[in-house]
Amino acid sequence: VQLQASGGGLVQPGGSLRLSCATSGSTLGAYDIGWFRQAPGKEREGISCSRRSSGSPSYAPSVKGRFTISRDRAKNTVFLQMNSLEPEDTAVYYCAATRRGLILSQCRRDESYEYWGQGTLVTVSS
Repeated sequence: VQLQASGGGLVQPGGSLRLSCATSGSTLGAYDIGWFRQAPGKEREGISCSRRSSGSPSYAPSVKGRFTISRDRAKNTVFLQMNSLEPEDTAVYYCAATRRGLILSQCRRDESYEYWGQGTLVTVSS
């Protein structure tokens, strides 16, 4: 599967962005999808994931209540709606995929994924 992340940009604090992760080469329903981010000088952080099962999505405490992950199976795309953005959300955002069928405790861990898209930069600044 190939992954294409897009939707990043410059936004003011308190603003919103919606990131997209388009999949090609295989159907979205076969994959668990994770969103990760890496800020300069920091470790990569798993912020959200959507499993191919009907299980609930998972969110990192740093984004819970502000970010929402969703799937559009017709478009083979996973979205990350980001609201109430803060300067601390500035990072390169990546999506990743796996066919492994993850349990909830695995799905925000980067070692759980074998397919990665290129990043999209999100800058939150006034």
